[in-house]
Amino acid sequence: MKIVELKHVNVKNLAGEIKKGKIIVSPTDTVYGLIADASNKEAVGKVFKIKKRPRTKPLPIFVKDLKGAKKLAEIDKNQEKFLKRVWPGKTTAVLKRKKMKTKLYGLDKKTVALRIPNYKLFLGLAKEFNKEFDRPLTGISANVSGWPASGNIKEILKQFEGKKHQPDLIIDAGNLKKSKPSKVVDLTGVTPKVLRR
Repeated sequence: MKIVELKHVNVKNLAGEIKKGKIIVSPTDTVYGLIADASNKEAVGKVFKIKKRPRTKPLPIFVKDLKGAKKLAEIDKNQEKFLKRVWPGKTTAVLKRKKMKTKLYGLDKKTVALRIPNYKLFLGLAKEFNKEFDRPLTGISANVSGWPASGNIKEILKQFEGKKHQPDLIIDAGNLKKSKPSKVVDLTGVTPKVLRR
């Protein structure tokens, strides 16, 4: 488990590491997140192991923009209006999945949870990864299931120290502004339904 300060991070190199199947802990606009290549079966499997998350609970996907979201999900005009209001930002939207050219792992069979975090490093990474490899990233709070999601770097390190399954790289941005994980809104029905505030 390697730790790198945020100021020393090179986005192009980071995208390359993720492409190799590495699992990164990255700061976001909410809490620290576990980031991996959503199309890499082994990497996604490792995210589940690091989090001790049951396979029955799907992983969300981080996208770079609305265009990227439309490649993965069916989005009508009303949904698009809503997404333009909340993205980039602290809202994860659950939408009906499209058939995808590239196989993605850790998802529900019929729906996909998408988010665009409002965080400079992450937006740069998502754009770089998409440009280089045309694939989205999976992203979920960097905590072991049962532990709270956190923006405190010491808490993050404590959760993973000495564990059998660990992230490969932690980006240390210090303590993030206090925030809860993203709000989750289900847009698959007639009216939006808040699943997590």
